[in-house]
Amino acid sequence: MVASVEERFELIKRNTQEVVKEDELRKLLKEKKNPVVYWGTSVTGKPSIAYLFPLLKLSDFVKAGFRVKVLLADLHGALDGTPWTVLEHRYDYYKEAITQMFKVLGADLDKVEFVKGSEFQLKPEYAYDVLKMASMNSIKDCKRAAAEVVKMGENPALGGLIYPIMQSLDEHYLDVDVQFGGLDQRKILMFARENLPKIGFDARVEVMNPMIPGLVGKKMSSSDAKSKIDVTDSVEDVKVKINKADCVEGNPDNGVMAFLKYVIMVLKSDAGEKFVVERDEKWGGNLEFSSYLDIEKAFVKKELHPQDLKVAVAKSISELLSGVDVKKLEKLGEKAY
Repeated sequence: MVASVEERFELIKRNTQEVVKEDELRKLLKEKKNPVVYWGTSVTGKPSIAYLFPLLKLSDFVKAGFRVKVLLADLHGALDGTPWTVLEHRYDYYKEAITQMFKVLGADLDKVEFVKGSEFQLKPEYAYDVLKMASMNSIKDCKRAAAEVVKMGENPALGGLIYPIMQSLDEHYLDVDVQFGGLDQRKILMFARENLPKIGFDARVEVMNPMIPGLVGKKMSSSDAKSKIDVTDSVEDVKVKINKADCVEGNPDNGVMAFLKYVIMVLKSDAGEKFVVERDEKWGGNLEFSSYLDIEKAFVKKELHPQDLKVAVAKSISELLSGVDVKKLEKLGEKAY
């Protein structure tokens, strides 16, 4: 565990996009030895390896002395289109998949608690506060807050508009100090900071990570098979998907480089290991890198070819996924999907 307040602060801030507000986070670290952070995910499509990024960040929170609550938001999943008939099975799948991903990352699971959304979100006091907050916000307010997270369209479902109200209240009812989420949730997180004090609750610190681009396209999405690698994918599946991924020579703005930066190289650096790109002697032999910046410089200078990079990244991903119990997940997946 990291000792000083500044070390803890820097570890939490590592690879994040924004902290609202930094002075509040520092104050929290000074005043509380074991604060609580929560990260939530609605149970929708199958979790991809993109989940390794936030879970790795949660491991940083643990190292910084935090207790972690993982909210598996079954009701949020239903509000975002998951059939009610499979909610329980989706919850089971998500819990097992995330547990296994934590394990392959080497996280301390003793500091991680899973919480099922419906276990507290159906209580009378929670429902009362949902209605109270709903009376203080317009359809436009809720639509704007949820726009980047919930499927909207021209005539959005009422459930999607309730989504940001519930996510705001989750901070209070989970009794946390910090909410951690992707930058795509920024509007909901700011909605929470604005609205919780209106009903007598404290605003929390909000920590956001950047969004990892998809293998094809701008966002790695659990609903787009081409843009993601599932945790149950075989070594061959990983090779094929990485091989087809967008990765233009000299341009580091792609999903392959992003995953390398935010997951693979964080793990390598923390373990004191180098990232090895295997090449035939006639192409100059193997390359070894100690940092992501070194890899990016070589890639931009076109000293590192996309195909060589892809082979090395695919190998690293498969090594990570080798610790996943695929059969167990596939069995749960039969009922969930």
